[in-house]
Amino acid sequence: MLQLLRKIAFPISLLYALVVYVRNFLFDVGIFSSRSYKTPTICVGNLSVGGTGKTPMTEYLLRILGDRNTAVLSRGYKRKSEGFFLANAQSSVLDLGDEPYQIHQKFPEITVAVDADRRNGIEKLESMFDLEAIVLDDAFQHRKVKPSFSILLTTYHNLYVDDWYLPTGGLRDAKKEAKRADLIIVTKCPEGLREDERHAITARLKPKKHQNVLFASLQYNNFVTDGGKEKIPLTQLKNKQVALVTGIASPGPLVEYLKSVGLEFEHFEFGDHHHFTDKEIEQFKGYEMVLTTEKDFVRLKGRVGNLHFLEIAHSFSRKDETVLKSAVEGLL
Repeated sequence: MLQLLRKIAFPISLLYALVVYVRNFLFDVGIFSSRSYKTPTICVGNLSVGGTGKTPMTEYLLRILGDRNTAVLSRGYKRKSEGFFLANAQSSVLDLGDEPYQIHQKFPEITVAVDADRRNGIEKLESMFDLEAIVLDDAFQHRKVKPSFSILLTTYHNLYVDDWYLPTGGLRDAKKEAKRADLIIVTKCPEGLREDERHAITARLKPKKHQNVLFASLQYNNFVTDGGKEKIPLTQLKNKQVALVTGIASPGPLVEYLKSVGLEFEHFEFGDHHHFTDKEIEQFKGYEMVLTTEKDFVRLKGRVGNLHFLEIAHSFSRKDETVLKSAVEGLL
């Protein structure tokens, strides 16, 4: 049925592709303008609709930047606030959106702001703080800003070169726009990716001379947490009734990992950035543990009992990690 719907939607995808082409052309020839800023800006984005690991990559960059005076600027998808909003101690997930709120909770020393107008957001931040870097989360399509450095993410199992435009496929931007990236990172790779596989993927991506292609796998913790001091090893969940609740774009890798460590669970799957209703939450009651992602945790916290999440992070080879660190630190 899904394949049939995608075929029916193909003419719409052609129209979408035309709109994307015209928009990019107008930026390329200077009819629409792009602006640079005095503060070094690092853009993290993709060409598809989600599921490439942008938030964990933003967190990885924040760890590289260390104690530098850094800000994260995001759109704040599905937030209830409007315009520019600066995170503070009283901010909620409704003010910021799930991913910025997650970053705000995890990195309280970092300035976090949301604004759909990235230009306005950067200008506000520069007027308020003496920043050393601004990380632009999910901003590859926001061409009104010309970042100092762009990182383009694509997944191992769904490279952008194999995808097609919305709604038939998952592309929200043209494949050729990959040329604007300074760094291409293939995420969600299997661990121990062989050198010949890396070369084969790089050949398919056809990077420009100025572009490096790096490879990252997802690294899961071997314990779950309630966001506080409690840490429960995954091995202790094997005899429990577990509900897995996900509202992310691509839950497949998480499901596969939990099965690989011998966990049995019932999976309640929802769309990306899903706002859970009280009726939906009723479904999770009665389970000994409700396991979710870190992004979903911030939307479910306080509404579900026995709620825990499993942290993930990107993992690079030592060589690729050095390339990424050198590129980021070279901007400052």
